[in-house]
Amino acid sequence: MSADLSILKPLLVQVGLTFALLFWMGKERYQAVTTGNLIPGEPGLRPTWKGRAAVVSNAFHNQLEMPLLFYLAVILAIITNSADYSLTLLAWIFAVLRVVHAAIHTTYNKVPHRFGVFILSNLVLLAMWGKLALQVLTAG
Repeated sequence: MSADLSILKPLLVQVGLTFALLFWMGKERYQAVTTGNLIPGEPGLRPTWKGRAAVVSNAFHNQLEMPLLFYLAVILAIITNSADYSLTLLAWIFAVLRVVHAAIHTTYNKVPHRFGVFILSNLVLLAMWGKLALQVLTAG
């Protein structure tokens, strides 16, 4: 039996979000460099971005942290034939929460709202890993 690949759709949403923030960050950093809106770093160190460049950079870098465990969970779910409806639903919830988190981060950035969505997304990710572990450990 082949794996249900519909779990890849929320993964593609997460990848799309990451690339969208990457390109936006590039635009904001280019503008910061051309307007001098940054604090140059010591030789060999990164500059300190200011304003929108800093906000979008932080939002982008957030996509390189916990989402790594999301990508791994999805890939392992496919490899182990564990990608069922409930795991796919959890993947969708995680991806949507990450989009909401990035939207809050790059707009009004109210930390309690952003933190709440961050915690929810991590609890969903933990549930994905718990379900995946149960399915793998109880298989055959």
